[in-house]
Amino acid sequence: MIEFFRKLFGKPKKPIESIQTAPLSEEQLEAVTSEMYKFDPPQLIVGSGQSVGKQREHNEDCLFCLNVMLSGNGDSLPFGIFIVADGMGGHQHGEIASGVAVRAMSNYLVRKLYLPYFSLHPETQNEPLQEILQAGVREAQQAVMKLAPGGGTTLTAAFILGEQVNLAHVGDSRAYFIFPDGRMQAVTRDHSLVRRLQELGQITEKEASVHPQRNVLYRAIGQGEPFDSDVNTYLLPHPGFLLLCTDGLWGVISEMEIFDIVTSAPNPSAACHALVQAANDAGGPDNISVILIQYPT
Repeated sequence: MIEFFRKLFGKPKKPIESIQTAPLSEEQLEAVTSEMYKFDPPQLIVGSGQSVGKQREHNEDCLFCLNVMLSGNGDSLPFGIFIVADGMGGHQHGEIASGVAVRAMSNYLVRKLYLPYFSLHPETQNEPLQEILQAGVREAQQAVMKLAPGGGTTLTAAFILGEQVNLAHVGDSRAYFIFPDGRMQAVTRDHSLVRRLQELGQITEKEASVHPQRNVLYRAIGQGEPFDSDVNTYLLPHPGFLLLCTDGLWGVISEMEIFDIVTSAPNPSAACHALVQAANDAGGPDNISVILIQYPT
């Protein structure tokens, strides 16, 4: 059963270029890593947080967390499905679109991955894992087109088994790896107009942050023709964290502040609530959703 899932994961791709923050001193690094305990069996420690923000009347974000452990007979692998989505198109369309997309994606992944894995008679699954995630995104696309016409949403989903994570991504919600040595690495690419202009060298990062069209997406669930999402496989940082969040977090507080909050909090749940509070303290201009996953060594 476990070997079957290991075969589904191809060789993880090399991490994309890291986004550097200021490194910790040797004393700070020792203090952080000394708090990383060894867990037996290996397990995911998960927290989440959400807020409507300070300037919105409705929450158009949606998140999903499924964290499971099966251990016995010398075998144990953490298993998790985590999704964040940020709806667009006004209260009715945005709220419906994000909820429909998350439900469609999570339902598909549960049926294809969770139920076969934990059944009494595990099924043989020959379909590559990345194709399963792509199909899940297409399920979400079709569901939004049918049930929330005119609406749209971002979607960033993570499937974790053992030390590997597969990410499926559409839009400008983000996934980050956070390392205790001071690094934050973005492992998703924004499908936004300003990101494309940055890549073409037409605007700077500073200009992008205040651009009047900074929220315009060229790819989103429920918008345009069917498409494939960005799907990539990585090794989870351990010690370290995987952070999924909507732009109500990353667009409001800096990566340095995110790093400081995550690495100083006693656990992922406390970190998530502190991140939400920090975004609200900075004005809370948008809905905020965050999921933080830690895989201790």
